[in-house]
Amino acid sequence: MGRPMGFRADVAVDKAMDLFWLQGYAATTPQELAGEMGIGKGSLYNTFGSKHALFLRALRRYSEMRLEYLTDLFAAPGPSRPRLAMAMAVLAGVGEHRRGCVMVNAAAELGTVDDEVNRIADELFTGIETIFRHAIVQGQESGEFDGGKSADGAARQLLATVIGLSVLAKSGGRPEMCATVVESVVDGL
Repeated sequence: MGRPMGFRADVAVDKAMDLFWLQGYAATTPQELAGEMGIGKGSLYNTFGSKHALFLRALRRYSEMRLEYLTDLFAAPGPSRPRLAMAMAVLAGVGEHRRGCVMVNAAAELGTVDDEVNRIADELFTGIETIFRHAIVQGQESGEFDGGKSADGAARQLLATVIGLSVLAKSGGRPEMCATVVESVVDGL
């Protein structure tokens, strides 16, 4: 009979996600992960299999958190415009930190060599685009946004803006400049 697991895997994944977000995949060592999660390297491998498997699990967790946030945000009553602006700023990390988006970071670092990272990123980006599209349609129906514009095209534009702003936030882009971009893009709807 094995020893009972002395840590919660979900909490450990959240801690690993934070470290990967801060340092990137390649720069994060298994020893650093184990230390951050408060476990031994053996427990890391026994529970998660490998650094890469833990990274993928952290990316899936990040995706779940982001889509849950957006779903909750847009389920609430009220106008779409301020919620879209808030969602864009939060997703890109504008003014909150200089980390950007963990998924954008992962895709930039590993996208040319890791199909699984690309698949997880694509699922998140498609989910974000779908939620944005629904919010835009809702805004068009309420008269908030121009009903003559393509909701599909506008949702893609918002997603592309979030991805670009994420890179700007990570590279030290001025929060006020990034906030102006968000405002301009949403006002253009």
